[in-house]
Amino acid sequence: MPDRPVRRVALITLGCARNDVDSEELAARLGGDGWAVVDDPATADAVVVNTCGFVDVAKKDSIDTLLAAADLRDAATDAGGPKAVVAVGCLAERYGRQLADSLPEADAVLGFDAYPTLGSHLDAVLRGEKPAAHTPRDRRTLLPITPVDRQAERTGRAERTGPASGPPVLRQRLLGGPVASLKISSGCDRRCAFCAIPTFRGAHVSRPPQDVLAEAEWLAGQGVRELVLVSENSTSYGKDLGDLRALEKLLPQLAAITGVVRVRAVYLQPAEVRPSLLETVLTTPGVAPYLDLSFQHASPSVLRRMRRFGGADAFLDLLARARALAPDVGARSNVIVGFPGETRADVALLERFLTDADLDAVGVFGYSDEDGTEAATLPGKVTPATVRRRQARVTDLVEQLTAARAQQRLSSVVEVLVEEVDGGLAHGRAAHQQPEVDGACTVRLPAAEAARVRVGDLVSAKVVASEGVDLVAELLNIVDPVTVDPVA
Repeated sequence: MPDRPVRRVALITLGCARNDVDSEELAARLGGDGWAVVDDPATADAVVVNTCGFVDVAKKDSIDTLLAAADLRDAATDAGGPKAVVAVGCLAERYGRQLADSLPEADAVLGFDAYPTLGSHLDAVLRGEKPAAHTPRDRRTLLPITPVDRQAERTGRAERTGPASGPPVLRQRLLGGPVASLKISSGCDRRCAFCAIPTFRGAHVSRPPQDVLAEAEWLAGQGVRELVLVSENSTSYGKDLGDLRALEKLLPQLAAITGVVRVRAVYLQPAEVRPSLLETVLTTPGVAPYLDLSFQHASPSVLRRMRRFGGADAFLDLLARARALAPDVGARSNVIVGFPGETRADVALLERFLTDADLDAVGVFGYSDEDGTEAATLPGKVTPATVRRRQARVTDLVEQLTAARAQQRLSSVVEVLVEEVDGGLAHGRAAHQQPEVDGACTVRLPAAEAARVRVGDLVSAKVVASEGVDLVAELLNIVDPVTVDPVA
């Protein structure tokens, strides 16, 4: 039989770091099926868009990207160019047939269940077939309600849990560099009134620690120096394994891997941050003293309507306990303004909380109804114009507060993981800066040292200036030089 012709596929990833990991897992699956993953969609036979379906802006970005890929396909000639455009990811999973009907420009709309056989689906599309779009369903119903019963149900049936990682290492790096996300779980059991994610990502399922450690070892062998642990809810890790302290045990093991200089836990629920977990995160060598806490608001009454817990006093107490353990701890959060029933007094309370919290970074989102959520049915809707005004006002406050927080770090010494070296400057992130979503640090290199500093080095530097949330520092020394060059 003649050899199968080499087929080329381009993966375009939108949304969060969890989608980045999903795309790298898809790349490994496709590579195993004989597909060559390429960077340039114009040189591919098929373009796969890993969509985001979180909020309206993300949905629009996903659709615009699919339409742009379709334009590229339509302009293709026999000499080259993509012949197929396929939508996967959260938007495709969430809307399925509805998306396929409203977006005929896409040759296929495939849900999470199609991931194990994506290569075969692409082959079919290139043969002129039209795979049926899946019918969306509440993925929380696919596994037992009781968390500890899920692992047995999941064994041998990983495709039912959505894009969980499956084998210990099923991944092909696409982004390169010294930082990589590492998925520790999939899904969420919380029922926040504004969030639809659990319905299409499913119930919470933890990856076994040995699988996480095996992938971390593999990433270290690829030159990864910082592991960013991602999930829908990292503080729930281990509850379906029968061990509520599983994350506390996993963090030191990850930090001990040769080559890894920093482990960063993100997506923490404030109500689930136990004192022992807080101590582990903030005092374990090699674990970034960093808290990514999804407060969402500070008014107890608004939080109750959101089906969340806490309030300004509880959150400030948590931050005070954190700073008692690690005075220079980095802390970020997201807040939503304009939730149904929110009053001017609630906004004022949120503003006072943000002023007192002294956070390094804050994302401010304006509320909008999401299909299928409880919040969409609530009374007391805030008008869109008022939502926009409140969002602009809180955003302006946050920009002032986080810039002032950055100024507080003047004269301090930070450890920076170098991600780029250019023209006598090293660019990277300090321990209090999560890649992609927080500020960054530029380190000035003395002429005598500029040639020695490499991408992947962990360096210490003294902060001499700030620009908004970004820091400028001067090199002190190389703390931990890289020994394995990061995969580009």
